[in-house]
Formats: sequence, structure tokens, C-alpha cells
Amino acid sequence: MLRVCKGWQSTLQMSRTLLSANLHTSSPAAVLQLKMPSLSPTMAEGTIVKWLKNEGEKVEAGDVVCDIQTDKAVVSMEVDDEGVLAKIIIPADSGSVKVGELIALVAEEGEDWKEVAAAPQSGAAGKSNTVAPTTSGEPVMTGGSVPGISLNMPSLSPTMSEGTIVKWYKAEGDQIGAGDLLCDIQTDKAVVSMEADDEGILAKILVAEGSSGIPVGTAIALTVEEGQDWKDVAIPAAGGIPAPAKQQASAPAPSATPAPTPVSAHHEFVHPAQTGPATALLLSQYNIEPSKISGSGPKGNIVKSDVLNYISANNLTAQVQQVALPQAAGKSQAQETAKPKMIKPRSGYTDTDLTTMRKVIAKRLTDSKQTAPHGYSSATACIDSVSKLRQEYIKSGFKVSINDFVIKAVATALLYVPEMNLNIVKDEPVQMPTIDVSVAVATEAGLITPIIKDAANKAVQQISGEVKELAGRARENKLKLNEFQGGTFTISNLGMFGITEFTAIINSPQAAILAVGGGRMVINPDTMKPETVMTSTLSFDRRYIDEALAADFMTVFRTLMERPELLGAGFLPSVRTDRSAAQIQ
Repeated sequence: MLRVCKGWQSTLQMSRTLLSANLHTSSPAAVLQLKMPSLSPTMAEGTIVKWLKNEGEKVEAGDVVCDIQTDKAVVSMEVDDEGVLAKIIIPADSGSVKVGELIALVAEEGEDWKEVAAAPQSGAAGKSNTVAPTTSGEPVMTGGSVPGISLNMPSLSPTMSEGTIVKWYKAEGDQIGAGDLLCDIQTDKAVVSMEADDEGILAKILVAEGSSGIPVGTAIALTVEEGQDWKDVAIPAAGGIPAPAKQQASAPAPSATPAPTPVSAHHEFVHPAQTGPATALLLSQYNIEPSKISGSGPKGNIVKSDVLNYISANNLTAQVQQVALPQAAGKSQAQETAKPKMIKPRSGYTDTDLTTMRKVIAKRLTDSKQTAPHGYSSATACIDSVSKLRQEYIKSGFKVSINDFVIKAVATALLYVPEMNLNIVKDEPVQMPTIDVSVAVATEAGLITPIIKDAANKAVQQISGEVKELAGRARENKLKLNEFQGGTFTISNLGMFGITEFTAIINSPQAAILAVGGGRMVINPDTMKPETVMTSTLSFDRRYIDEALAADFMTVFRTLMERPELLGAGFLPSVRTDRSAAQIQ
């Protein structure tokens, strides 16, 4: 069973509101609303399997309140604030509940939870609190009479709970086709384009460019079918979401059988000219070859509905379960852009708001440090030979760096010590069949780790080109989802900043990270000649990797850095020392 903090997490929908109109008290009570979260890319509804807290029971940040059956697995839902579970609105085994529906109320600490439990709730559990209900329970609509199709803020990353509309590519009245780009959306990680799934006309833009803090699932635009009067579209009042005349293409029916243990975290991402981001994500998640699907989009392009139909027809299940931590919800600020907001308090000091990315990083690293007992192993290698080889590359027109050799050496070392190439899934180590090296890149919003896929089978100059290209787009927040999610091992290099040695925190769900320092000149005590050395420190999850295995990896890594000619020599068994033979001698 997964916990929410270790499963695909689109959003943990917890909102704070004052229910002054709905409580039989003279003063309003502060209440937290727990809603059915989106826990997988294809999840449209879930079933509450079991409540782990009872009404009247105190809950604290991080407590598991219930288990939810998604279309992939049973996942535990955590709370992010303290309080008392006042009312369970959806009991266990009550059937399917749509994402975003209210499932429970939590009274904030100090409030009378019995008042909250006794208060009548306006609207059924299935009604969104953003909808302004009439006496009949239907959303209040204004304007025309043509029912529109709602385009909602999508979930574009595992930790995304809200987004910012960066740019609209279509104007009201424009005709749209399946696969057309509608707008760019800033997530907590990158700027991602949203595509249309069906043909129609963009009738009304509900959220303007630059609008931030838009929760996942909120209506951002309305479309109508061709032939309908788009100017006469019915517009939701007070933030209400209209009942769509036609549903967007939905995911295949949920299966009660949990997803199989992932066998690989490496999938090719089809070229963006052939598909849009949402389509490519589905192809990646379900490990589908694009050539197997006939495209119905413009110029024969594959669109999302084509993939969904193929998944449904072949009864496929997702092959990869991304393991990432959610963003803390309930107290989220407006979605930050790359530059954080500056606040000048009366004290004269300047406070800087954390970007959403930095909040996510803080939560991930805290969880990693608390969950994984970190072990450490350091090795110092002479890099004179690598430096000479690098000069030969430069003379040949390839501007490679020492870090490019480090990536190649790490990937090659993982070939020799595959026991280190792990992802931790459901608290179990899963050895990954491909070597995908994550490389930490600093951006204004925080660190992000683009991935060099299948790094062991790539030449140094190829790695160099990919690193430059990915790092450039990372700093512009333009990475695609598959370019920074996943990975089997991480490298963090601070040598260029003058740091000679440091330790790093493991990048969950991986089992190890290598912290690389800069080169420094020392005198070799044997030859009494100067040489340049570099110290690297491995942080590893002691639950699954012991000191001896870590030493094997670091020994191989040091050998490869000191003898770079071995990087292209193929697999040589002598490179990894036979530990048992060494002990006998």
C-alpha cells in the first residue's frame, strides 16, 4: 500500500473556509474540508476503503486519515494540518467518489468539533464549494443559453495543486481541433502546454493570462461544439463550473486490481511534433509505441482520445508508478513564478516568499531525511588523466566538462554495481533495468533534476550536449514532465562553486546520490609531485545498501575517473574487485 506522500499526487484538495452561514452558532467555526484527491494521471474517481481516524479523534500534520482505492492501487491519504476529525461525509465502502468531492470535515484546533458535525452541509458531497448553488442545487449560470464544455486546470506534475496561466494561444471565437495548443501553464516545476482533446470553438476564457493560484480542476475556459452559437454560451456565475454538455475524453474504467510492480522507469518520449504533452505522458505511462496507434488529429497526429481509446480497447494498465511527494496543501499561496515575491515588513528586513518549487523540495528532502537512514562513503580520485582527455575533446571541437565525465563514470559504475541502481517502491527496492542519471541544476526557483536517460550507453560528447540543452530549458522552466521525473541515481556537483567536499540528501524514490566537489591541487606523497584530486561523497539508503556495497561502487567510480580509457572499453570484470577473493588473500 502506498502513502499519499509516495504516490502519484495531482493534488491533495484541502481548503479552509468559514462556515458562518451553515453552523447553528453565533460565531463561525474554522473548518478544513477534505476532498477526494487525484492520485494518478488517469484517476477520475476513487473509493474509500477504510477510515483510520474516527469522528472526534485528533489529527496532526502527516497523520493518515483514510485508505483510497484508485484506478492503480490503494493509497493512504494524509492531512497537512492539526485539528479534530469532525464529520465523515463519505463512509468506507460507499462506492465511487469523484475527484474533488467533499469526503470529510476537520475542525481546527480549539474549535468545537461537535458543532461542525451537527451543522447542516449546503450541497451534497458531490457539489464543489466553488459552485454557487441555487435552491435546486444546480450551478448559477449567467449569459446565454448554449451549454458549454468546461476546460479545467489540468494536473501537469505529481506535486501540482494549482497553476498559473502564462499565455493563451487561442482567442474567443477561434476554432480548435484535437491536439491544438490552447495555453501555457506554469506548474510548480515547469511551463507546460495544454492541448485540446476535441474539436469545437473556444467560446469563453474564464481565467486571463497571468492569473495565478488556480486550483487543479477549476474551469479556465468554455468551448462549444461546431455549429453552436459560441457568443450565446452560458457562463458560470461566482466561479461556478457549468455542467458540461459533453464530457472530455476520460480514462479507462478503474480496475480493482492494484498496478503491478514497476519494471522500468525508462520510456521514450515521442517527439512533440507528433503529440501534445498530455498525449505523450499517457504513451509514456502505459509504455505504448506510437506506431501502434492511428492518429485522428491534424496531419494524422496522435491525440489524447486516440491513446485513451487504445488503452481501453486493450485493457492496459500503467507500467510506471512515479513516486513523488505532494505539495503541502491547505495553506498554499498563489502559484509563484521563477522570481519569488519580496515583502518589506515594518522591521526594515526583507522577507522573501518561498517559491512553490522550494516548498516541494523542502517537503521532499525532509521526508527523505526522516524516512531513509543515510549512510555516507567518500573517495578521492586523481583527475589529471580525465583533464588531459578533456583537452583532447576540446581540441576536436567538443566542449565537454569534467562533470560530463563524472556522469559517464557514474553510469558506467552502475553497470558494474547494478545493486545501486534502485528505486524504492512500496518500501521495497526495485532494481531498474536502465540507467537514467538525474543531474541537479540550480534555477532561480530552486533545484531541479533533468535526466540523462540510458547514460551508460552514450558517449561523453553526447552526454555533454544533452546536459547543456536540458539545463538551459530547466532554467527557463520549459522541461517536459518525463525530462525531470523518474531517474535511477542523482549527481549533485558543486565543484564549479569552489566547494571541495559536501554531502547531499537522497532524491526519493532513488536509493543514492553522489555529491561531487571541485578539483584541488595536492602533493602526491609517493611521487612528491603535484596532482589534481577530486573528492566525492555517496549518500545511500542504509536500509537497502550496506557499507560494503557502497565501497564497491565508490571504488569502481574512482577507478573510472583515474583511468578514463575504461569508460569506452565495454564491460571488464576486473574493474570491480572480487570482495570474497580479496578477503581470502
